[in-house]
Amino acid sequence: MPTDRPRRFDLIAFDWDGTLCDSTAIIVRCIQAAVCDVGGAMPSDEAASYVIGMGLMQALAHAAPDVPRERYAELGNRYRYHYLQHQNDLSLFAGVMPLLGALRDRGHLLTVATGKSRRGLNEALHTAQLRGMFDGSRTADETAGKPHPLMLHELMAEFDVAPERVLMIGDTTHDLQMAQAAGCASVGVGYGAHPTDEFARYAPLFVADSVADLHAWLESNA
Repeated sequence: MPTDRPRRFDLIAFDWDGTLCDSTAIIVRCIQAAVCDVGGAMPSDEAASYVIGMGLMQALAHAAPDVPRERYAELGNRYRYHYLQHQNDLSLFAGVMPLLGALRDRGHLLTVATGKSRRGLNEALHTAQLRGMFDGSRTADETAGKPHPLMLHELMAEFDVAPERVLMIGDTTHDLQMAQAAGCASVGVGYGAHPTDEFARYAPLFVADSVADLHAWLESNA
């Protein structure tokens, strides 16, 4: 990335699933299978994809309104079972590593703000190519889940960065709503879980149609 202009954002927070990791379709299938396992009506693809980015139990409860609360723990366990069967099938979107490398070269702090669990994110980050790539992270089981702004508030406090110097990048309305509530700018991506026709109400600076599109925008605007 060019270095002949000041940085607009010191800290860039990325969502994980559907933004950096090509996992949306697998998560949808795992949610659907888990709900059926406990006797619930299988949620549609749209309903299952809508909850991606939320904390696990919040997401499953929203996707399976006919499943009684006393079965939520079992529902969560069935989701984890199905997800683990596909964990090795997950991969980063093409172009993500060059994008992250270019941002690091320019001196941005890179963080992750995700609806995944801490265990799930740590497993996802446990590869040679990603080791040391991110300066910090927050997960839904260690703080408030999206769209509550606490994840971003905690990252801003940890790195002593003001809201106007923070950019949140995500593929769901939950990501953009969280950024808006935290007083941060946001960029939406249109290749993940949510259709982009709902993004405008949260005033993202840009909506990227691909990782290459996102890289080009960040190169000129971050």
